[in-house]
Amino acid sequence: MKRFIYTILILLVAAPSVFADKPARSYIIGFYNLENLFDTYHDDGKNDMEYLPDGANEWTEVKYIKKLHNMATVIRAMAEENKAFHSVLGVSEIENRHVLEDLVNQPEIASANFQIVHYDGPDRRGVDVALLYRPEHFKVIESQSIPFTFEGTDIDFGMTAEEKEYFRTRDILMVRGLLDGEMFAFFVAHLPSRLGAKSGSLRDRGGEIIYRRSMELMQEFPGIKIVAMGDMNDNPTDASMTKYVNARENIADVGPENFFSPFLSMFKAGYGSLAYRGAWCIFDIIIVNSNLCNPPKGTLAIMPIVKKKYYARIFQQPFMTHQGGQYKGTPKRTLADTGVEGYSDHYPTYIVVSNK
Repeated sequence: MKRFIYTILILLVAAPSVFADKPARSYIIGFYNLENLFDTYHDDGKNDMEYLPDGANEWTEVKYIKKLHNMATVIRAMAEENKAFHSVLGVSEIENRHVLEDLVNQPEIASANFQIVHYDGPDRRGVDVALLYRPEHFKVIESQSIPFTFEGTDIDFGMTAEEKEYFRTRDILMVRGLLDGEMFAFFVAHLPSRLGAKSGSLRDRGGEIIYRRSMELMQEFPGIKIVAMGDMNDNPTDASMTKYVNARENIADVGPENFFSPFLSMFKAGYGSLAYRGAWCIFDIIIVNSNLCNPPKGTLAIMPIVKKKYYARIFQQPFMTHQGGQYKGTPKRTLADTGVEGYSDHYPTYIVVSNK
């Protein structure tokens, strides 16, 4: 009997992986508005005339190649800071799949082996959203391009039936899959611009669409972890985020029907991801559902990454920023008075999730 018990103990010691906690893993999830990543060819049905060699921007192959290089340089710089490439990176203002394929094959980031989820959307300007992901980290199960519609809402848009019929904007991308074996859903959005007196209600509707689909997923897949990201064209304090997405500033206030908005406190503290009409804003927002705020022990959770109190990061480096002149301190955009800069008028943002 003693020998039997001794043998069992030896087996338990020899097989610790059965009983030990899962090894600590961290993953970077981010968003980047690539600001008019157009190729040099006309796509039927897209208003890309400005971004052609004979267009207003004289968008030549040389300029396009520089733009790709500089976008890849930013993504590479984030990887160098974090000692790893993004596991998931949402992007906006891209013309088509072709420009994404050119981007992920740039030498600065080709080793990440980013895969692409993209749908051609109805936006009249011809830009879409997409998701880049590393297949060794994230396994795609399904994806959906969610159209922007006016049905099933009580929001007053102040628009005629004809105006609603004519209106077109970006679809909202949803991608569901497994990150480190855990069920996740990622939303990528580029909500309607701030042009026009009626635009606020349109962004409210965009937030409502994200929220309703998120709640459906949480009912269908209990425990699913949801990340919604994008250029919301609103600040974290605006109604589209606080009322229609039901986002909260503090994790302690996040319940099953809420999102946590890590950029809300950062915006109040004076951080910004772009300068809009002379003021710093955070339009490049990432929010997470309650299952990422208070998850079961040993599973992935959002982590504080800035000053040990902010749960998100706005990535900016001197090479991405004007160091002097009229635009000093603001992002170097694709086209400026000084010529082609090739970056973006938005800084990228990201969060980190970990099971530590």
